[in-house]
Amino acid sequence: MSEDDQLAEAARRAAAGHDRARNEPEPSLGKRFGQIGILGWAIVVPMLIGLFFGRWLDRTFETGVFFSAPLLMVGAVIGFWSAWKWMHRQ
Repeated sequence: MSEDDQLAEAARRAAAGHDRARNEPEPSLGKRFGQIGILGWAIVVPMLIGLFFGRWLDRTFETGVFFSAPLLMVGAVIGFWSAWKWMHRQ
């Protein structure tokens, strides 16, 4: 593909993006707050599940925070990963 063809293709993609943005209205403030809330819960819930399960294991085996801390971090990783995937689908 020549440089002129690449430039023309980039211009077509940019024009299509502008047309798409013009035709799709900006989401409302309520919808934005809803999205932020979903992201928050997507991160917090796996962390709480990991913490709950870790505390249960620590009480069962009397290990202090041996299981709680790592499972909290695993929950955080899962939560941030799921939030990342959700954001890129929107």
